[in-house]
Amino acid sequence: MTGVEHIAAAFAGADKRAALMPYLMGGFPDPATSRAIGDACIDAGADLLELGIPFSDPLADGPVIAAAGTAALRAGTTTDDVLAVAEALAPRAPVVLMTYVNIVLARGVDRFVRQAADAGAAGLIVPDVPMEEAGPLLEACDAAGLALVPLVAPTTPDERLREIGARARGFLYTVSVTGITGERVGVDYATIVGRASAATEVPVALGFGISNAEQAARAADAGADGVIVGSRLVREAAESDDPAAAVGRVVGELADGLVG
Repeated sequence: MTGVEHIAAAFAGADKRAALMPYLMGGFPDPATSRAIGDACIDAGADLLELGIPFSDPLADGPVIAAAGTAALRAGTTTDDVLAVAEALAPRAPVVLMTYVNIVLARGVDRFVRQAADAGAAGLIVPDVPMEEAGPLLEACDAAGLALVPLVAPTTPDERLREIGARARGFLYTVSVTGITGERVGVDYATIVGRASAATEVPVALGFGISNAEQAARAADAGADGVIVGSRLVREAAESDDPAAAVGRVVGELADGLVG
């Protein structure tokens, strides 16, 4: 099964109104604990995982995730460490790596994609690669069976939204708010999801700003095929003496909110 097929199967087989995709920072607070957090997420009902590779200039990340990445880097976490976490978790659920283009280019596009595929990753999210410059990375991912998952925002113009949607692999990461990651309230999910769904044939996963079961349920009610939760979970990991248990508890609440 290719990574693209693994993602498609996870969305199709989700036993909830929308597939649940928690985000975790690889190597935070350390590689072993980040793997334990991933396992706890799956045990609690996650259908897919978004696994971040820590980077020194994370332009799409809010303060909670950025701080976790900084802590992971200071503790010595490397890209290879995160790939090892992906390899450990991939047999249990599709793992989509979230990274930045400098990390990809440092190894070379083909080498990075090959190593990600060898680690069992199902796809890549690279938010600082615009559509116009994504060709070589998309070709490498297609050749390796990985999904290159693009992002769209509420401000993405209709024509560009259709172009991005047509090139999307795996799912279309639909940002619910303008700006960086973080917890939000009062977002109009229906309009955002409706625009994205009309522009693509792959599942639409809504992220940025979703932090609790009520918001996850509203996203599903608005038609989202998937729900991505990040900052809330990373904050739980940062503030708990038992990060895996704390994150697993919240993921269980989110999963319960998507049932029925």
